[in-house]
Order: sequence, then C-alpha cells, then structure tokens
Amino acid sequence: VIAFSEAPSRIDANAASIRMELEPGRPKDLYLEIGPEDAPPPSEQRYRQACLLARAAMRRRLRRGGRVRSSARLFNAWLDKSRADLALLTTDLPSGPYPYAGIPWFSTTFGRDAIITAWQLLWLDPGLAKGVLTYLAETQAGEHSSFRDSAPGKILHEARRGEMAAQGEVPFGRYYGGVDTTCLFVALATAYMERTGDRAFLDQIWPALLAATGWMDSFADSDPLGLIRYEREADTGLLNQGWKDSHDSIFHADGRQPEGPIALVEVQGYAYAAYCGMARLAAQRLDRERAESCRRRAEQIRAAVESRFWMPDVGYYGIALDGEGDLCRVKASNAGHLLFVGLPSPDRAQAVMRTLLGSEFANGWGLRTLAGDQPRYNPMSYHNGSVWPHDTALCVIGFRRYGGADAVPRLLSALFEVAVHFDMRLPELFCGFPRRPGEPPVAYPVACLPQAWAAASVFGILQACLGLQVDGWRQELHVRSPRLPWGISELRLENLPISGRRLDLVFRDAGGRVMVLPGRNEEQGVPLITHT
Repeated sequence: VIAFSEAPSRIDANAASIRMELEPGRPKDLYLEIGPEDAPPPSEQRYRQACLLARAAMRRRLRRGGRVRSSARLFNAWLDKSRADLALLTTDLPSGPYPYAGIPWFSTTFGRDAIITAWQLLWLDPGLAKGVLTYLAETQAGEHSSFRDSAPGKILHEARRGEMAAQGEVPFGRYYGGVDTTCLFVALATAYMERTGDRAFLDQIWPALLAATGWMDSFADSDPLGLIRYEREADTGLLNQGWKDSHDSIFHADGRQPEGPIALVEVQGYAYAAYCGMARLAAQRLDRERAESCRRRAEQIRAAVESRFWMPDVGYYGIALDGEGDLCRVKASNAGHLLFVGLPSPDRAQAVMRTLLGSEFANGWGLRTLAGDQPRYNPMSYHNGSVWPHDTALCVIGFRRYGGADAVPRLLSALFEVAVHFDMRLPELFCGFPRRPGEPPVAYPVACLPQAWAAASVFGILQACLGLQVDGWRQELHVRSPRLPWGISELRLENLPISGRRLDLVFRDAGGRVMVLPGRNEEQGVPLITHT
C-alpha cells in the first residue's frame, strides 16, 4: 500500500490531494511510504532510519573489490559515478551480489547483462562474478518448455515478477530465450577460476557447467557445423535471441529477414571461449577425456566460423548464418566480439580491427553497432547504427588482444567525453551520428541511465589500457605493455584482491613510457611479472 503521514483530503486511483497549513518561514515535511499494509505509519524517524540503512548498504558495496584513482579530477569523477551506479544497481541476493541490468526498464535479473558486467569488473572485483555465477547456476533450466524457451542446462535470460509474468500471460517469470547466455555463463566461470584459483567454487559449480556444456553439445548432433543456433519455439518469445534482440537487428544484405534456426557470429565466439576454458578446467581436474573433447569442439567451431562467416571480398565477418546455411553478409559490430575471445587468425583480426576503426563504424564517440554503409543503417535505431558502450568496450578489449593497444586509450577518451555530456554516466546506448565540432553526442531518448554493463565499460577498457592480467592459479600479476588514459600522468590501483591478499600498484608516466611501481603494501608478496 501507499501510506501518508498526513491523511489525504481526496484520493483516487491516480492522485492524492493533501491540504496543509503552512506558517510563515517554517517548513513542514510530508512522508510517503510504499510497503506492507501492517507497517507503522510513515514518520521522520522511519525515514531517517531507512536513509541510514541505504547509505550503509551503499558503503558496503563500494568497498568491495579494488579501487582506481588517477591524477585527473574529472576522470576520477567518472570512475566514482560508475562505481556508485554499479553499487546502486547491485542487489544482495541470498546467492551473493547481482547487478540488475538498468533503470528504469530493466531493473531485474538478466543473465547476459550481469555476466558481461561481472566480466568487465572481474579483475577488480571477482566477488561480483561469483555472485552472478551462483545465482545463474541455481536458476539453470532443468526441463523443456516452448513457452519459456527453456531446455535442460540453459541459463536464465531474464526473470520478472510483474502480474502478467506471475499469471503466466507472458513467459518472463523465468525466461530462457537467450542463445548466448549459456555460452557466456561457462566462459565467465572459466575466466573467474583463472582469475581467482578458487578450486572450492569450481567443485561447487562443476555440475552446472557440465549441464550448460551438455546443452551446447546438443548442437553438434543437430547441426552439421556444430554451431549454436536459435529459433523461438512460441510466438510469445523473442524473435531474435542474441544481445541485439530487436526484431529488425538480424537481416540479409538485401534487407530480407532470415529464416531460422539462426547462428550468430558472436555467439560462436562465446561458445569457442567456453569450450577452450572448459578444456583448461577439465585438465585442472585431471579429466583428460573431457579436456580433449572440449578442445575438439572449440576447434570445430573456430574452423566453421573461419570458413563460413568470413567474407574475403570485404575483409570482415558476416553477422549470421540463416537456417539454409546462407550468410547474412552484413557488417555489424558483432564480429568485434570474436576479437574479445581470441577466435580469429591474426591477419583476419587485423582486418576486422581496421574496419571497426574506420569512419563507417567509429563515429568519434565510440563504435556503431552497424556500419554506416549497410542496409537498415539508422543512427537513431536501437541496434542498427547506435553506439552501445559495452559493445565498444568488448571490441576494444579485443583490439588489445591482437596488438592494437594504441587504439585503446583513444576510445577510452572518446567514451569519457560521452560520459561528461551525460552527467559523468555512460547511458545504455546513444545515437550513432558522426561527431562534429561543437556538437555533443545525441541521446537515445529512452535509454536506461544508469545501466550496468555501460557503467562497467570504463573498467573493462581500463584493464585493456593497463595490459593487466591476474593468474589466480599461480598467484601472479602480469602487466604487459601498459598504457595510461590520455591526459593522465599517474594511476593507482588500491586493494586489488589476489588470492586472499590485497595489492597496491602505481602506473606512472615517465617521459612517454609507463613505469609500474609497487604501492604501500608491497610486503604482501604477490609476484609482479612485467613484460615490455
């Protein structure tokens, strides 16, 4: 119910009117509460108590993981706002912390969004990934349902608790219609293990990983190429089930809608990463047979992507294969996610990088979701020409992987300037109009703000900038060819968690080179291995 500290003089389904006598120069407060019917009436005391509890919860969330500070005040403001937004969006579930996707439209549990958010923060705060993996393992599908697009082993796409979901009028009470979420779940789990060396959690989550890879394995029986495909089983579900899930986001070069089942290019990359990671984890558990099986499946998928998705005349990967095996010859940012997972050969990765950094994709603020010379391109669309910060971040992390370290600070600087225009926040997406002198980035009117994977993007790109990796199995920190963000002379990492210890590091500009120095708690003994 909605309760008032002053009784309304008039109330109906849409409004309440309250008459108050105000004395000159003396304020009067009105308190409103939404809560259970038997709660005490709203009051100043209850309000102050709620504020104290909310502030304490925020402080606890902000203290999780490591902290980044720089020599630049405005850059620090962006980092602080991003961490605060992530703390705001994170709910402490019984399974652990879980970042809800975004406000106002997606303030609930989403699988894909939470996984990518946690992955971008994994180097700073592995506890978030553990919370995400635990919840998704607990809600893993155990049965077939056409209405919910579920199958044994699939990982949750989203969960909603509204009236229509509760009554079964829509499938989103627990909906599993995301073709990529299961692959991403396995890939994040393997990345988490390698970041932390957490063998106890590996044993805990191993049955869920086997069930998830079992669902992925089923495509080897139904698809000659072994590719992961989707096709909704009920009209109430999502037509497109990758991260670009709007109805018009997947298409042929002539504008035709492809018939399913559809194999998205980036999903094959996620599956490749999942199988490669599972092979390493199985080897850790001395399961040589499973390790070899996962390596074979990873290579099968890699070979299929290289042979069926590559467009030699364009020097780029197509966005999808349709149900007839025909390639959707469309240049979209999806191909950049292959660089994130390390699937392409080096020469093809370089070609993809050059295309993404060209003017058809790079608009001066970030990377468009669709190249400007493609059919259906529209800079004001949801997925066909807009800029999504998390999408740009995954591509940029891939650039670093393939030797494109110099492009990383440039795109980090571009997104920083976007954040400055949006009150130090990155929105879920913004329009893809080209950058022009004196003109700000153009807002997408109904974008979530704040939004979790957008807020996490600065940390994902910053890790790529610093060239930093943690080896949890060996308890080592590796720094390779570090870069600093533009305009920043010094950057500090504080309380970086490594195998139960905390490490401080300083990255400092030294006349064009970046020095890596130990911080105040160097005595804690985490080996630092640097590569020039």
